[in-house]
Amino acid sequence: MTDRKNEELFLIVDQGGHASRAVIMDGVGVPVAWAQRPLNTYRPQDSYVEHDPLELLLTVQESLEEVVRKVGSRVNSIRAAGLATQRSSIVCWDNQTGEALSQVISWQDTRAGDRVDAVSGMAEHVHEKTGLFLSAHYGASKLSWCLENISVVKEAWEIGRLCFGPMSSFIVQQLTGDKRFVADPVSASRTLLWNLRSGNWDPELLDLFEISENALPTCVPTVHGYGDLKLEKTRVPLALVTGDQSAALFAHGLLRAETAYVNMGTGAFVSRPTRTSPQLHPRLLTSVVHEQDSVRHYVLEGTVNGAGSALDWVREALGVEDLEERLPGWLSDVNDPPLFLNGISGLGAPYWDPKFQSDFIGEGPVPQKVVAVAESIVFLLNRNLLEMRHSISPPDRIQVTGGLSKLDGLCQRLADLSGISVYRPAESEATSRGTCFLLSGMPEAWPEPGPGKWFKPDDGTAIGERYDRWVREMEKRVNREQ
Repeated sequence: MTDRKNEELFLIVDQGGHASRAVIMDGVGVPVAWAQRPLNTYRPQDSYVEHDPLELLLTVQESLEEVVRKVGSRVNSIRAAGLATQRSSIVCWDNQTGEALSQVISWQDTRAGDRVDAVSGMAEHVHEKTGLFLSAHYGASKLSWCLENISVVKEAWEIGRLCFGPMSSFIVQQLTGDKRFVADPVSASRTLLWNLRSGNWDPELLDLFEISENALPTCVPTVHGYGDLKLEKTRVPLALVTGDQSAALFAHGLLRAETAYVNMGTGAFVSRPTRTSPQLHPRLLTSVVHEQDSVRHYVLEGTVNGAGSALDWVREALGVEDLEERLPGWLSDVNDPPLFLNGISGLGAPYWDPKFQSDFIGEGPVPQKVVAVAESIVFLLNRNLLEMRHSISPPDRIQVTGGLSKLDGLCQRLADLSGISVYRPAESEATSRGTCFLLSGMPEAWPEPGPGKWFKPDDGTAIGERYDRWVREMEKRVNREQ
């Protein structure tokens, strides 16, 4: 007898910083078909990081069309769809025509840093309300910047035709083709306008950034009736919207309090589940990762902005065209790299310095410098893991996912430095699988598709000594720049 869980299908749209992907999975999270389109990132000037909204939508739509073609008549077995997106990216559009009025301004973009500086005296109050820190990476300052600097946005606001907010809200409207204007809690929470306890826009924060609630979407739970996706001759309910990093946490089932979850992509993020009420930390984020049936799930989160983006930076800076092919060997062979003070895309947790100037400490040939950049990702992750110990007992294991987790050299360094065993599941592309788990109703049984790989700590390496020197140099530089 055929297992019903293997018969029903789920459609996941994963819109990330480098590509848009559509995946169809069965009821136990095994991929049946997938399609992907690359997405360009534009940097028109310093601190600007953008995507073209029409190009972004086209990559999503083409991925959907291809994956539907691949499953043929089985498209009728798709029970529900979910969308996972970059969390802090924003866009503005016309509520009558649906036309985008701005570029998609990436979470990496810090053009509106002066607006954050102007309200720096409210930093502690903002943290208490949102669980976040005042940063131009989040949406509020970007939205305020658009109102002031983009004439068509200002005009739309004046005549009551402006929609703006999380990028996910824009994608939902475009994919479903209706006027539903809503925001999931994960995306809404990354605006600095969403109250961690009320689960809604905060009037005081709206006033602080001079933003009217009238142009913002209605806040709804993660699991919600977002409308229907039109797929050839059938419609599929879009039943869930969330952030890519939040979905990745659930890739291998229910969250374990004793596990530290690390996802390494464009940025790298380390999360520890807390409880269903928010727990604040003076140097880490408190993030909502899921809301269903009036229950919210939270994590303490450390952010490393320069992960994949840092490797992209060093590839361009040093002219290493085949970095992806060479990096595994360099991680294995290079034993004494210099240090890299990593502020690519702005320095995140636990230092919080958006204007930090990246720099090498020491010299070396290209392979050594590339390894120094890669090691800085591990150093920042470990720094956040240690910071978490002030609030939560040390984890018994670290679980790694994301594109960079495929690098054995990074995983082994993280194990050696932290002294904690690192586990890499067989399926390291976590966002789609986590979204599928949530769409499936968070079943207790969520078997892995195959055995993963363990990386056991080796205290005979020199990485601890390099880390200690790196910490001293980082703190010296941060203190000097503040």
